Amino acid sequence: MRRLGDSQPRCRPGSFARSEPPAANRPRPNGGRAGKAGWDRPDPSARSERLHGRPTTRRAGSGRRRRALTLDCRGWYHARSRVSTLAVRVLTNPNPPSSRNAVARRKDRPGPLDPRSAAILRAVIEEHVATALPVGSVSLVEKHQLDVSSATVRNVMAELERAGYLTQPHTSAGRIPTDAGYRLYVEAIADAVALAPVEQLMIRHQFGQVEYASEQWFRLAAATLAGSTHAAGLATPAKAQASRVRRVDLVMAGERMASLVLVFAEGPVKQLLIPLDEPLRQEVMDEAARRLNQRFAGQIAAEIERRLPALAREDDADHLAARAAERIVRALKEFDATAVEDVFSEGLLNVLAAPEFAQSDKVRRIFAVLQDRSWLGALVVEVVDGGDVRVYIGAENEPAEMRDVSLILAPYGRPGRATGMVGVLGPTRIAYPHAISTVRYVSGLMNELVDHLYA
Repeated sequence: MRRLGDSQPRCRPGSFARSEPPAANRPRPNGGRAGKAGWDRPDPSARSERLHGRPTTRRAGSGRRRRALTLDCRGWYHARSRVSTLAVRVLTNPNPPSSRNAVARRKDRPGPLDPRSAAILRAVIEEHVATALPVGSVSLVEKHQLDVSSATVRNVMAELERAGYLTQPHTSAGRIPTDAGYRLYVEAIADAVALAPVEQLMIRHQFGQVEYASEQWFRLAAATLAGSTHAAGLATPAKAQASRVRRVDLVMAGERMASLVLVFAEGPVKQLLIPLDEPLRQEVMDEAARRLNQRFAGQIAAEIERRLPALAREDDADHLAARAAERIVRALKEFDATAVEDVFSEGLLNVLAAPEFAQSDKVRRIFAVLQDRSWLGALVVEVVDGGDVRVYIGAENEPAEMRDVSLILAPYGRPGRATGMVGVLGPTRIAYPHAISTVRYVSGLMNELVDHLYA
């Protein structure tokens, strides 16, 4: 397989196009002023211009000529493979291509990089994701075939650090990506990633092994995401603005107590107790349940409540059905008032195993936030309103306890019917391409569940 460099210009030291400076009597670019020898004085923004690929002005002694360096390479460089240049075109294009499946963008989007800086930033991120260690210039040149010297890589990494995309944890250490660096990387690869067909088949096969029972699907979604991404998988139950009754069952729970099993159309199941004035046979309870299902299946709390006064009370089954209907209305209203009823999570040990979370107290605070129903409810609303995969990286998260993690979340369901959220939680150095594609695919499978529940 040919490398990318076999079909496109290679980025080598000294392979830059040279251009002549303007004559002394011409306007100076970037507002530069003429010096003693007639050469432009360097613009204070020259350092930023070198990073982003624009011409750079250099000071030169008398008799020497100023040179404007322009990069002559394109595309990401990846070891032993030929890869798409879409990521570089997004990073270097101030107006990246939009897509229906594009990851939701943040308002504070960083600016584009020149191709070489973008390739080095990507190499640093992929190396750090794989090793969890600071990355040095020598290892990048050896492992990623950047076709430039380690000194050049070191200089570019220094520029990326000054731009805020990399940071150096210790003076003698290599560099690691910042949240801004990860954000730029995610913006570039979001539209290009797709889950491998073999993984799609494996995940679909797993979902095909369970019935269309929502709780099983929620647990399976969280477990599948955790196993595939080696992070914590999350799934919230599908929830409608006004929940509907799917089915009702009544069974004896004691001599003077009936157990009402209420199945919501969205999937959750509630078990409620109804006191009885006198013992009843199971046959009476079965008849009361049949009448309830015949009258109220598919209805919301307001619709059932309007029909309560007209309910007949001619026999024991009618009396029990009327009392059960009142209890059903209360249960529906209580369920509708909660933003999120529950969150299914799997793979917490994956997060604990990450070096970033060696402090167990930090993990405890993170998962305490996940149990906050008001926070989780607001997050679900934001993700559902966004309409596609959303990525929250480090400091972009609120509250402060969540700023050491990244969340990759996607909505599922049908607006007007029921909606929920699936996703993963992991360290900021999570493998974003695979995580984004997996979350997006599982979200599509969950859409099928909602379609089935409301068929």
